[in-house]
Amino acid sequence: MNPIADAVAEGRLPGRVWLYANYHCNLTCTYCLTESAPKVARRELGRTRMIDIAREAADTGFTDLGVTGGEPFLLSWLPDTLAGMSEHLPVLVLTNGTLFTARRLRELAPILGRPVALQISLDRPDPDANDGMRGPANFRKVVESVPKLVSQGIRVRIATTVESIADTELDRLCALHRELGVPDDDHIIRPIVRRGRAVDHDLGVTAHQVDLPAELTITADGAFWSPFGPTVHGGVLDTDLLITRTTHPLRVSAGTLLRLVSDQPVGADTALNIR
Repeated sequence: MNPIADAVAEGRLPGRVWLYANYHCNLTCTYCLTESAPKVARRELGRTRMIDIAREAADTGFTDLGVTGGEPFLLSWLPDTLAGMSEHLPVLVLTNGTLFTARRLRELAPILGRPVALQISLDRPDPDANDGMRGPANFRKVVESVPKLVSQGIRVRIATTVESIADTELDRLCALHRELGVPDDDHIIRPIVRRGRAVDHDLGVTAHQVDLPAELTITADGAFWSPFGPTVHGGVLDTDLLITRTTHPLRVSAGTLLRLVSDQPVGADTALNIR
């Protein structure tokens, strides 16, 4: 064992390493942490680097991987890259779920039967309420895509990101995701965090470093404390949660994160239910 593996095994350090595959997106969501949109700078990690990070994460003692963006599936090479990453560790990919045409569903062949799961955003049980925050036809595309993904044997999680949701509305949303083939255990509800575009729309809760799990997050710009760290506001990258510009070898940024975690008081815990 090594210090990172020990810390993960003991629960002092989360086991997941996050990768920001890119920053551009086909949507312009009201609460987007990274101000992602169709024409923003892509800032891609690249396929080779992502597979290298997966290998290094496994060698360092981490247990699984998360991939986010932007919208990762805008990258044509993503399915092959996910397959390569999954040879080292299980992978969870965050996606808006709007790009899965028949052709793109066929292009997912490399990840079938592999430990790769997709987490798709669905915030409300009604199209108008959901699409008002996320974009036109978002609801319809997600509702059409999820059963097709499930039928291919791909594990799908549903992520609901809201300021608040009434019990009756939540009941209808849960009935919907069950109907789509997603069980309750794969539905998460999380708050909007007041970073990125959410600041301009006066949305969400303020999250400080102590409120966020210390999940090592690798981007083209460096390593961050959390996937909620490398956010963008006014076109400028936030660096308040940057831990080091060095991301290779991974053990350097992992060691930096471990030292920061070790400086926290014993028994400290996160205050926000953010996953």
